[in-house]
Amino acid sequence: MNDKRTRPLRVLVAKVGLDGHDRGAKVIATALRDAGMEVIYTGLRQTPEMVVNAALQEDVDAIGISILSGAHMTVFPKVIQLMKEKQMDDVLLTGGGIIPEDDMQALNEMGVGKLFAPGTPTSDIASYIQEWANTNRPF
Repeated sequence: MNDKRTRPLRVLVAKVGLDGHDRGAKVIATALRDAGMEVIYTGLRQTPEMVVNAALQEDVDAIGISILSGAHMTVFPKVIQLMKEKQMDDVLLTGGGIIPEDDMQALNEMGVGKLFAPGTPTSDIASYIQEWANTNRPF
């Protein structure tokens, strides 16, 4: 934990759209909690607006979206647009799921953080969020 930090990192884990497969999101939520983070899991079938509003209300440091439905090129740009409209420039948007490498790169160029493929060690995801927050979040 960073010496400057006076509270645990807060991460919102979300499933956006009609994708009903949430085992991976629950595994990530548990792993982040076990890494010392406060985790808010929104549950299934969230809209981008619901996710961003919940992130604002919960004052999170990061939003993690799990997506397996193939709608990543719609969901992530909409969430990043809403985050910009609400001036959430100091909140990380990350995620993972079935996302082709070319799409991951395009989303990164739009402002989405690192995206993780299935099978990524959960410790890598927790470390990434912690390192990003240490560099980008005021505490």
